[in-house]
Amino acid sequence: MDRRRFLQLIAGGAAGTFLARNALSLSLPAEQSASGALLGVVQGTDPGAAAIKAVELLGGMKKFVKPGESVLIKPNISWDRRPEQAATTNPAVVKAVIGMVREAGAEEITVADNTCNNAQNSYRRSGIKETAEAAGARVPYVVENDFEEVNLKGEVLNKWKVYRPALKADRIINLPVAKHHGLSGVSLSMKNMMGLIGGRRNLLHQKLGESIVDLTAYFKPDLIILDAARILIANGPQGSTLDDVEDRNIIAASTDPVRIDAFGISLFGDREPFNREYVSRYLKIAESRGLGSYDYRAKGFKKVKLG
Repeated sequence: MDRRRFLQLIAGGAAGTFLARNALSLSLPAEQSASGALLGVVQGTDPGAAAIKAVELLGGMKKFVKPGESVLIKPNISWDRRPEQAATTNPAVVKAVIGMVREAGAEEITVADNTCNNAQNSYRRSGIKETAEAAGARVPYVVENDFEEVNLKGEVLNKWKVYRPALKADRIINLPVAKHHGLSGVSLSMKNMMGLIGGRRNLLHQKLGESIVDLTAYFKPDLIILDAARILIANGPQGSTLDDVEDRNIIAASTDPVRIDAFGISLFGDREPFNREYVSRYLKIAESRGLGSYDYRAKGFKKVKLG
């Protein structure tokens, strides 16, 4: 049963969207991981081609998106920064993912993020709005009346304002960029889920690790593609100068947010100001709640290099 039919049967509404998103997502990771890699890692200098190959390692986009579905793609567009500053998702990755989703037969593709800096400036400077629209996606600015309050039923988060298109989408594809973050240690797939909520997000900083686990448990993205073509190694989440950026030429894909974030932290090593102990703690919390595996090198790890 697809999600739209499920919504019709329970008569829609805020409660319906909450139930549908969670009920239909509970079995997705195991089903989707039945064949192909559990974590596909591709090294190559073309981020778009690497993204396509990473998804192929998991079985291809048609494994995740069905004809006629609506898809919300969630990159990191939070900051008024150029692509080379590595504070936002590489637009070449966004373009490649939109192309795969269109080829899979999606009826509607939306690319959006609730930005921290001015939305118009961030969408433009990141290169994502122009690139995504040219590729055939809707790229709306997120505004206050786009949210509705739902019960997240988390360990620390309960009622919160959630981006309505995320509630209504058949599929959510998470496109984080790998970068240092002054509070959470790093910003990877779980941290990227904060862009799907509104309200006073600064309150989450009191228990940030637990909060982003709650958000991941609620949204359960159907596919995660991690942009590590360039990584921000210091002064995150915005960065300062290009001295904060390292070229890694890596794109990874998984349905497992714990596994892909564990891989993501391995890219940073033990350098300061990266706090491995803090990041490991909230990944262990996520693992204990059944969201995935911390051992990213376990069975199902595939890594290839593009020529």
